[in-house]
Amino acid sequence: MKAASWSVSTRPWPAGTPILARPMPSSVIDRQNAEFWNELCGTAAARALGITELSPENLRRFDEWYMTYYPYLEKYFRPAEIQGKRVLEIGLGYGTLGQVLALRGCRYHGLDIAANPVAMMRYRLSLLGLEGGPRVHVGSALDIPYKASTFDCVYSIGCLHHTGDLGRGISEVHRVLVKGGKAIVMLYNRHSFRHMIFLPALHLRNLLLGRYKSQDGDTGFAKWVRAWYDKNQKGEAAPHTDYVSRAQARELFRGYTRVRIESQNFNDVVYKGKVLVPREPLLNNLGRVMGADLYITATK
Repeated sequence: MKAASWSVSTRPWPAGTPILARPMPSSVIDRQNAEFWNELCGTAAARALGITELSPENLRRFDEWYMTYYPYLEKYFRPAEIQGKRVLEIGLGYGTLGQVLALRGCRYHGLDIAANPVAMMRYRLSLLGLEGGPRVHVGSALDIPYKASTFDCVYSIGCLHHTGDLGRGISEVHRVLVKGGKAIVMLYNRHSFRHMIFLPALHLRNLLLGRYKSQDGDTGFAKWVRAWYDKNQKGEAAPHTDYVSRAQARELFRGYTRVRIESQNFNDVVYKGKVLVPREPLLNNLGRVMGADLYITATK
């Protein structure tokens, strides 16, 4: 399966701001991602929960919050579909979903570009008394360190759009899947309420109110958008992020025999710092139409 090539679209963003960026040199983006994602994805949420150190109880609290905040995740992790299967997770974060997979009876393997998420996942497996620590590795999604046709399922929730070469990452997932195997991938939705309406409106409001001390053109705007999606405790934006439409997602997964795409997730509706409408009632209506994320289930 060949990686997709795209003409870069810019609207409704300022001229020159790519929505699906051109591939970056893998050595460069891998190095940047290894440094950035060494701070576990979910650290800000953990601190908001008052979690400042690792313990079984703190991990339980975090996982309970996580699965409650993203209730739709359960449908993608059904035990009957993964039990006894060889499963690879790419992008480990705080380890919640990896633990869900491991506890549901699969032969779990994990891969992350950064060392700390790998250490976290190994720690979780050891706490559970589960084997598999040696099957959790530091490595790149752009060069998955497994032979072709190794896995029955590959999960990557919110990772591949950060790799710098989305087409290549999806091609690698296709390569390591067995025939009939499934990929479950989450990518940011280019046509979401957040991306198409909320962030452009917020940016315009900030400009009109003079809230920016300086402007460094479209590069600065793109970085501001990336930081709104993913930033570390220093306030730094993720090195790279792609946002895709349903049509682009279908093109990226064109080498698969079946593809299902679902919109999920939504933000609180906020005005002047006050939550007017909480996100929960919106998950099953607006979230299914203009949700922040696209969940792609693709069969090889």
